[in-house]
Amino acid sequence: MRLLFRTYDTLLYVMAFIAAATLVWLMVSVVLSVAMRNLGVQPWAWLFTSAEYGLLYMAMLGAPWLVREKGHVHIELVTAALSPRLRRIVSRSVAAACVAVSLILAWYGLELLLTNLERNDYDVRAYFYPRWLLTITFPVAFSFMAVEFARFVIGPDLMHSGEAGIHE
Repeated sequence: MRLLFRTYDTLLYVMAFIAAATLVWLMVSVVLSVAMRNLGVQPWAWLFTSAEYGLLYMAMLGAPWLVREKGHVHIELVTAALSPRLRRIVSRSVAAACVAVSLILAWYGLELLLTNLERNDYDVRAYFYPRWLLTITFPVAFSFMAVEFARFVIGPDLMHSGEAGIHE
């Protein structure tokens, strides 16, 4: 069981690292594209396309880690006004709803992935890119997010701290 947890944690951090590396690539691609335009050179078509793909990969692969670290933006004006016992109930209920939504999105993401594989779909713009390489992020990321939200449902930690304000 310990090996399973360690493997899961490793995958989560690898996904977060890929998201971070993708952010660096986005910066490089934008700077390079702007520099090329300022020099009167047409930027390569794949540069823009790779930045678009990068936005998807960065958001999807980084989201589970953000859930774990409570890095998502949330407003605690309501939960701060609740008693600790009621805050615990509300926080765990919200986390349970997030698990349900994440599992639904993972399921539909899996259906989309399987459809892309069955049809052998390609994104044809700057280059032929198998669409399943894009849609595989949906079931993976949302499944991991469901696990991370479930930790707030059954674990000792709560999503909501009880401190009024906006947390980023």
